[in-house]
Amino acid sequence: MSTLAQEAAIDGLRERLAEARAAGGAVGFVPTMGFLHAGHRSLIERARRENDVVVVSIFVNPLQFNPGEDFDSYPRDLERDLELCADADADIVFAPDRREMYPEPPAATVRLGALADVLCGASRPGHFDGVATVVAKLFSIVGECSAYLGEKDFQQLTIIGRMAADLSLPVRVVDCPTVREPDGLAVSSRNVYLSDAERGQAPVLRRALQAGAVLVQSGETSGAAVEAEMAAVIAAAPLAQLDYTAAVPASTLIAAGPLQGEVRLLAAARFGQARLIDNIGCRAG
Repeated sequence: MSTLAQEAAIDGLRERLAEARAAGGAVGFVPTMGFLHAGHRSLIERARRENDVVVVSIFVNPLQFNPGEDFDSYPRDLERDLELCADADADIVFAPDRREMYPEPPAATVRLGALADVLCGASRPGHFDGVATVVAKLFSIVGECSAYLGEKDFQQLTIIGRMAADLSLPVRVVDCPTVREPDGLAVSSRNVYLSDAERGQAPVLRRALQAGAVLVQSGETSGAAVEAEMAAVIAAAPLAQLDYTAAVPASTLIAAGPLQGEVRLLAAARFGQARLIDNIGCRAG
């Protein structure tokens, strides 16, 4: 196990990584907002297997929260996060404060196209612009690397991969499987918000997606029909407030005629204070 270094300064992180690269080391990067869980751990462990140096960033990014969202109450526990990173054998935790990342309100930001306006983007206007801006900044700070992101946030994963390609950033975006609890609930930092009753019903998202996948695999090519089936499953959970269900091409996430080829099924619902998302892939035809 390597000794975990903590860095809060951009210049300090760059110096550490320059030394590593001068020695021939490949860099793996796991960007997070902290309050780490088993899903994050799986990303760190994969980065460890595939790289010489592993960096984990912990920064709750204010740009991706809309007014009235949970920026102030978003769970934070740096000491616990550092313990998980050390146990997962990360090398460096980059944990800057807001002043280090944004000494002034940013005049230059990343603006995204239609991919950011659908699904979670429709419910959270501007959210993905904020995500893309901070991730672009982090990629610039870390430099050439492989960045590990989970499929649980599939729209975010797709957007970041497209952004890195469009901006010719020296980053290989690596998608990693969703980590789940034994009952199928996707692991998420926001699961901590769930009451016992809400936690008991939250796995309905996974069941809805599975029902949609069965329909697609049985030959259904109407995205609307698949979405209705998933919504009906979620409606059976009285504590769930549906945001959306979607059956869309995996490559674009934008509906375009009958389902064919690789399809992504996605769902979002609110359980009390917690807004949860989930998705799975399947194939039509």
